[in-house]
Amino acid sequence: MSKTTVNAVSTESGSGHAPAPAAGTAGGSRAFAILLLITGAAGLLAAWVITIDKFKLLEAKVAGTTFTPGCSLNPVVSCGSVMESKQAAVFGFPNPMLGLVAYGIVICVGMSLLAGARFPRWYWLTFNAGTLFGVVFCAWLMFQSLYRINALCLWCSLAWVATIFMFWYVTSFNVRNGFLPAPRALKSFFGEFTWVLPVLHIGIIGMLILTRWWDFWTS
Repeated sequence: MSKTTVNAVSTESGSGHAPAPAAGTAGGSRAFAILLLITGAAGLLAAWVITIDKFKLLEAKVAGTTFTPGCSLNPVVSCGSVMESKQAAVFGFPNPMLGLVAYGIVICVGMSLLAGARFPRWYWLTFNAGTLFGVVFCAWLMFQSLYRINALCLWCSLAWVATIFMFWYVTSFNVRNGFLPAPRALKSFFGEFTWVLPVLHIGIIGMLILTRWWDFWTS
């Protein structure tokens, strides 16, 4: 065996000069990192467009004119109605401004994983808590859109889908790596069928949207 081959094997096995991963840390796969990048970018795009349109709405009000967002297509798919509702600024500022920060963090995590970064348990649990807050907040916004505002925003829907995929895959990662306690059967399920949960989650939302405006869709 040549010297080059010996060095390659030594590096791959973690001996020699290659530092061993710290105990209690974990790095994600390339696929997981790419998923975070895609969902983070989708959410960031949605938050950016909504923020710009929100500012245009405010500018139009000051100027005494009107502005109709491009995604206001009909009485149901009406981004403007959602943006002008009180639910669109729950924390005293436009909701998408929170998304600009949150989805930007997700992109940073995805890029770090692609670069080979490994994070400790507390980091992954904090990240998971952030995605949990995101998916719960999106669920509240979905309810408000469907049953209080009575309008749907397409860009908001994109952010919902991105957050749902993000939450379930981050949760799956933590369960499979033992950062979240779970029975072996659940770990096995997450290892093989993680995709089922976000698809089912989004499917339920789709059915709620379909039934909420059934008369409109079928007329």
